[in-house]
Amino acid sequence: MQRALVTGGTKGVGEAVVAALREAGATVLTTARSRPEDLPHPDQFIAADVSTAEGCAVVAKAVRDRLGGIDIVVHVVGGSSAPAGGFAVLDDYEWHKALDQNLLPAVRLDRALLPSMIEQGSGVIIHITSIQSRLPLPEATLAYAAAKAALSNYSKGLSKEVGPKGVRVVRVSPGWVETDGAVGLVEEIARSSRTDYEGARKIVMASLGGIPLGRPAKPKEVADLVVFLASSRAASITGTEYVIDGGTLPSV
Repeated sequence: MQRALVTGGTKGVGEAVVAALREAGATVLTTARSRPEDLPHPDQFIAADVSTAEGCAVVAKAVRDRLGGIDIVVHVVGGSSAPAGGFAVLDDYEWHKALDQNLLPAVRLDRALLPSMIEQGSGVIIHITSIQSRLPLPEATLAYAAAKAALSNYSKGLSKEVGPKGVRVVRVSPGWVETDGAVGLVEEIARSSRTDYEGARKIVMASLGGIPLGRPAKPKEVADLVVFLASSRAASITGTEYVIDGGTLPSV
Protein backbone atom coordinates (compact mmCIF):
# COMPACT_ATOMS: atom_id res chain seq x y z
CA MET A 1 0.00 0.00 0.00
CA GLN A 2 1.34 3.42 -0.98
CA ARG A 3 1.97 5.94 1.81
CA ALA A 4 1.19 9.56 0.98
CA LEU A 5 1.40 13.02 2.49
CA VAL A 6 -0.83 15.82 1.20
CA THR A 7 -0.29 19.31 2.59
CA GLY A 8 -3.28 21.63 2.75
CA GLY A 9 -5.54 18.62 2.46
CA THR A 10 -8.71 19.74 4.24
CA LYS A 11 -10.12 22.15 1.66
CA GLY A 12 -10.44 22.62 -2.09
CA VAL A 13 -7.93 20.86 -4.31
CA GLY A 14 -6.10 19.35 -1.33
CA GLU A 15 -9.25 17.75 0.03
CA ALA A 16 -10.03 16.32 -3.41
CA VAL A 17 -6.48 14.94 -3.74
CA VAL A 18 -6.72 13.24 -0.35
CA ALA A 19 -10.04 11.62 -1.28
CA ALA A 20 -8.78 10.49 -4.70
CA LEU A 21 -5.57 8.98 -3.31
CA ARG A 22 -7.52 7.11 -0.64
CA GLU A 23 -9.93 5.86 -3.29
CA ALA A 24 -6.89 4.57 -5.20
CA GLY A 25 -5.84 2.59 -2.13
CA ALA A 26 -3.21 4.81 -0.54
CA THR A 27 -2.81 5.54 3.14
CA VAL A 28 -2.87 9.34 3.29
CA LEU A 29 -1.65 11.64 6.04
CA THR A 30 -2.78 15.20 5.60
CA THR A 31 -2.10 18.46 7.37
CA ALA A 32 -3.54 21.92 7.89
CA ARG A 33 -3.31 24.63 10.54
CA SER A 34 -6.44 23.44 12.34
CA ARG A 35 -8.44 20.22 12.48
CA PRO A 36 -11.88 20.40 10.79
CA GLU A 37 -14.77 19.14 12.90
CA ASP A 38 -16.04 16.67 10.29
CA LEU A 39 -12.69 15.14 9.31
CA PRO A 40 -13.37 11.61 7.95
CA HIS A 41 -10.02 10.13 9.07
CA PRO A 42 -8.92 12.08 12.18
CA ASP A 43 -6.16 9.57 12.93
CA GLN A 44 -4.54 10.48 9.59
CA PHE A 45 -4.36 14.22 10.24
CA ILE A 46 -1.67 16.37 11.82
CA ALA A 47 -2.32 19.99 12.84
CA ALA A 48 0.69 22.10 11.85
CA ASP A 49 1.54 25.41 10.22
CA VAL A 50 3.82 24.37 7.37
CA SER A 51 4.61 27.99 6.56
CA THR A 52 7.09 27.71 9.46
CA ALA A 53 10.17 25.55 9.85
CA GLU A 54 8.78 24.24 13.14
CA GLY A 55 5.52 23.16 11.51
CA CYS A 56 7.35 21.32 8.75
CA ALA A 57 9.44 19.48 11.35
CA VAL A 58 6.24 18.37 13.13
CA VAL A 59 4.81 17.03 9.86
CA ALA A 60 8.02 15.22 8.89
CA LYS A 61 8.12 13.53 12.31
CA ALA A 62 4.46 12.50 11.96
CA VAL A 63 5.22 10.93 8.58
CA ARG A 64 8.02 8.86 10.09
CA ASP A 65 6.07 7.91 13.23
CA ARG A 66 2.67 7.19 11.68
CA LEU A 67 3.53 5.96 8.20
CA GLY A 68 7.00 4.54 8.75
CA GLY A 69 8.15 6.10 5.50
CA ILE A 70 6.72 7.83 2.44
CA ASP A 71 6.04 7.04 -1.21
CA ILE A 72 4.05 10.06 -2.43
CA VAL A 73 4.23 13.71 -1.38
CA VAL A 74 1.75 16.22 -2.81
CA HIS A 75 2.43 19.83 -1.93
CA VAL A 76 -0.94 21.60 -2.27
CA VAL A 77 -0.68 24.20 0.47
CA GLY A 78 -0.42 27.76 -0.76
CA GLY A 79 -2.40 30.84 -1.64
CA SER A 80 -2.45 34.59 -1.37
CA SER A 81 -4.14 37.04 0.97
CA ALA A 82 -2.20 40.10 -0.17
CA PRO A 83 -4.10 43.39 -0.48
CA ALA A 84 -4.98 44.90 -3.84
CA GLY A 85 -2.95 47.85 -5.06
CA GLY A 86 -0.07 46.47 -7.09
CA PHE A 87 3.61 46.39 -6.27
CA ALA A 88 3.53 49.44 -3.98
CA VAL A 89 1.45 47.74 -1.28
CA LEU A 90 3.57 44.58 -1.23
CA ASP A 91 5.95 45.33 1.62
CA ASP A 92 8.59 42.94 2.96
CA TYR A 93 6.01 41.24 5.17
CA GLU A 94 3.78 40.38 2.20
CA TRP A 95 6.73 39.09 0.17
CA HIS A 96 7.97 36.92 3.03
CA LYS A 97 4.45 35.61 3.62
CA ALA A 98 4.12 34.64 -0.06
CA LEU A 99 7.38 32.71 0.04
CA ASP A 100 6.56 31.13 3.40
CA GLN A 101 3.20 29.89 2.07
CA ASN A 102 4.06 28.90 -1.48
CA LEU A 103 7.74 27.92 -1.71
CA LEU A 104 9.41 27.11 1.59
CA PRO A 105 6.97 24.42 2.84
CA ALA A 106 7.85 22.29 -0.19
CA VAL A 107 11.57 22.99 0.15
CA ARG A 108 11.60 22.09 3.85
CA LEU A 109 9.43 18.99 3.63
CA ASP A 110 11.25 17.68 0.56
CA ARG A 111 14.54 18.11 2.38
CA ALA A 112 13.20 16.15 5.35
CA LEU A 113 11.46 13.35 3.44
CA LEU A 114 13.58 12.83 0.33
CA PRO A 115 16.39 10.92 2.08
CA SER A 116 14.07 8.01 2.87
CA MET A 117 12.73 8.00 -0.71
CA ILE A 118 16.28 7.94 -2.05
CA GLU A 119 17.18 5.13 0.36
CA GLN A 120 14.28 2.98 -0.87
CA GLY A 121 15.00 3.95 -4.49
CA SER A 122 11.50 5.13 -5.28
CA GLY A 123 9.00 7.91 -4.65
CA VAL A 124 6.97 10.67 -6.26
CA ILE A 125 6.84 14.34 -5.33
CA ILE A 126 4.15 16.51 -6.90
CA HIS A 127 4.32 20.28 -6.54
CA ILE A 128 1.08 22.17 -7.16
CA THR A 129 2.18 25.37 -8.86
CA SER A 130 -0.09 27.80 -10.73
CA ILE A 131 -0.53 29.24 -14.20
CA GLN A 132 0.24 32.58 -12.52
CA SER A 133 3.89 31.54 -12.58
CA ARG A 134 3.56 32.19 -16.33
CA LEU A 135 0.59 34.57 -16.32
CA PRO A 136 1.11 36.88 -13.31
CA LEU A 137 -1.77 39.13 -12.27
CA PRO A 138 -0.26 42.33 -10.87
CA GLU A 139 -3.19 43.83 -8.96
CA ALA A 140 -2.96 41.64 -5.84
CA THR A 141 -1.08 38.40 -6.48
CA LEU A 142 2.30 39.45 -7.85
CA ALA A 143 4.22 38.03 -4.87
CA TYR A 144 2.18 34.82 -5.06
CA ALA A 145 2.95 34.48 -8.77
CA ALA A 146 6.66 35.04 -8.18
CA ALA A 147 6.70 32.47 -5.36
CA LYS A 148 4.95 29.90 -7.57
CA ALA A 149 7.48 30.59 -10.34
CA ALA A 150 10.25 29.95 -7.83
CA LEU A 151 8.54 26.70 -6.80
CA SER A 152 8.37 25.62 -10.44
CA ASN A 153 12.06 26.38 -11.00
CA TYR A 154 13.04 24.57 -7.80
CA SER A 155 10.89 21.58 -8.77
CA LYS A 156 12.55 21.27 -12.17
CA GLY A 157 16.03 21.43 -10.67
CA LEU A 158 15.15 18.90 -7.99
CA SER A 159 13.85 16.46 -10.60
CA LYS A 160 17.24 16.44 -12.29
CA GLU A 161 19.02 15.72 -9.03
CA VAL A 162 16.84 12.94 -7.66
CA GLY A 163 15.58 11.35 -10.89
CA PRO A 164 18.69 9.17 -11.22
CA LYS A 165 18.04 8.01 -7.65
CA GLY A 166 14.57 6.67 -8.43
CA VAL A 167 12.44 9.63 -7.30
CA ARG A 168 10.14 11.41 -9.73
CA VAL A 169 9.29 15.12 -9.32
CA VAL A 170 6.35 16.55 -11.28
CA ARG A 171 4.41 19.84 -11.33
CA VAL A 172 0.68 20.34 -11.71
CA SER A 173 -0.26 23.88 -12.69
CA PRO A 174 -3.95 24.71 -12.26
CA GLY A 175 -5.72 27.74 -13.55
CA TRP A 176 -8.89 28.90 -11.87
CA VAL A 177 -10.39 26.02 -9.86
CA GLU A 178 -13.95 26.33 -8.55
CA THR A 179 -13.31 25.46 -4.91
CA ASP A 180 -15.61 26.48 -2.07
CA GLY A 181 -13.35 29.47 -1.52
CA ALA A 182 -13.63 30.46 -5.16
CA VAL A 183 -17.41 30.17 -4.98
CA GLY A 184 -17.38 32.59 -2.06
CA LEU A 185 -15.27 35.04 -4.04
CA VAL A 186 -17.63 34.85 -7.02
CA GLU A 187 -20.63 35.41 -4.77
CA GLU A 188 -18.95 38.49 -3.29
CA ILE A 189 -18.20 39.82 -6.79
CA ALA A 190 -21.82 39.18 -7.74
CA ARG A 191 -23.02 41.25 -4.78
CA SER A 192 -20.63 44.12 -5.38
CA SER A 193 -21.26 44.15 -9.14
CA ARG A 194 -25.03 43.71 -8.76
CA THR A 195 -25.10 40.68 -11.01
CA ASP A 196 -25.89 37.00 -10.59
CA TYR A 197 -23.42 34.17 -9.97
CA GLU A 198 -22.96 33.38 -13.67
CA GLY A 199 -22.33 37.03 -14.45
CA ALA A 200 -19.70 37.24 -11.72
CA ARG A 201 -18.15 34.02 -12.98
CA LYS A 202 -17.72 35.65 -16.38
CA ILE A 203 -16.08 38.66 -14.74
CA VAL A 204 -13.48 36.39 -13.13
CA MET A 205 -12.86 34.52 -16.39
CA ALA A 206 -12.46 37.80 -18.25
CA SER A 207 -9.86 38.95 -15.69
CA LEU A 208 -7.81 35.89 -16.69
CA GLY A 209 -8.09 36.73 -20.38
CA GLY A 210 -10.86 34.20 -20.85
CA ILE A 211 -11.12 30.43 -20.42
CA PRO A 212 -11.72 28.77 -23.81
CA LEU A 213 -13.60 25.87 -22.19
CA GLY A 214 -15.96 28.43 -20.70
CA ARG A 215 -15.66 27.25 -17.09
CA PRO A 216 -13.16 26.76 -14.29
CA ALA A 217 -11.78 23.35 -13.42
CA LYS A 218 -13.31 21.23 -10.67
CA PRO A 219 -11.15 20.16 -7.70
CA LYS A 220 -11.71 16.49 -8.56
CA GLU A 221 -10.37 17.06 -12.08
CA VAL A 222 -7.11 18.35 -10.63
CA ALA A 223 -7.06 15.48 -8.14
CA ASP A 224 -7.54 12.88 -10.88
CA LEU A 225 -4.51 14.30 -12.71
CA VAL A 226 -2.45 14.16 -9.51
CA VAL A 227 -3.40 10.54 -8.86
CA PHE A 228 -2.43 9.55 -12.39
CA LEU A 229 0.95 11.28 -12.08
CA ALA A 230 1.56 9.58 -8.73
CA SER A 231 0.76 6.16 -10.13
CA SER A 232 2.91 3.57 -11.89
CA ARG A 233 1.14 4.47 -15.14
CA ALA A 234 3.23 7.66 -15.13
CA ALA A 235 6.49 5.87 -14.35
CA SER A 236 8.40 7.61 -17.16
CA ILE A 237 7.17 11.12 -16.32
CA THR A 238 9.40 13.43 -14.31
CA GLY A 239 10.59 17.02 -14.44
CA THR A 240 7.56 18.18 -16.38
CA GLU A 241 4.61 20.49 -15.73
CA TYR A 242 1.00 19.60 -16.46
CA VAL A 243 -1.27 22.59 -16.98
CA ILE A 244 -4.95 22.16 -16.17
CA ASP A 245 -6.56 25.50 -16.93
CA GLY A 246 -9.25 25.02 -19.56
CA GLY A 247 -6.97 26.63 -22.13
CA THR A 248 -6.42 29.89 -20.19
CA LEU A 249 -2.71 30.24 -21.00
CA PRO A 250 -2.60 31.94 -24.39
CA SER A 251 0.78 30.65 -25.52
CA VAL A 252 2.57 27.33 -26.04
